[in-house]
Amino acid sequence: MEAAVGELLAPIQPALKLTTNLCLLFFVVFSIALVFWTWRDADRRGVMPWFWALVVLLFNVFGWAIYMVVRPPESALDARERELEIRAKEVELLREGQTCPACFQPVEPDFLICPSCMKKLRKECISCGKALKLDWQVCPYCKTKQ
Repeated sequence: MEAAVGELLAPIQPALKLTTNLCLLFFVVFSIALVFWTWRDADRRGVMPWFWALVVLLFNVFGWAIYMVVRPPESALDARERELEIRAKEVELLREGQTCPACFQPVEPDFLICPSCMKKLRKECISCGKALKLDWQVCPYCKTKQ
């Protein structure tokens, strides 16, 4: 029986061996590429590239899947750029004018209340009507006690 099966498979034996060798070659190249990609990605994100490359080398796709779950959502460069954008926006807001302390919407220097959230920003002088800071006891414009 085995001899009959061997005789039937004899014509496709070279193709079967070639297919097996190509699959093995693909697996080796894929594994090396996966280790290399993991090392580069972990290095960009600042999370121990040698450790994660070793994990992927030992556990292959399962190690890569674990890395994909626990890796930081953004690279170190992206995080730095985000921080710089936030700082630049804060400086721009401060340069453009004042903002409401409650809702951070832009307000004019002489607004008594925020038009967005209705928070009281300043008080009106009882004599001249100018906008004063809430903690001022005297109006600097007309010298009236508040």
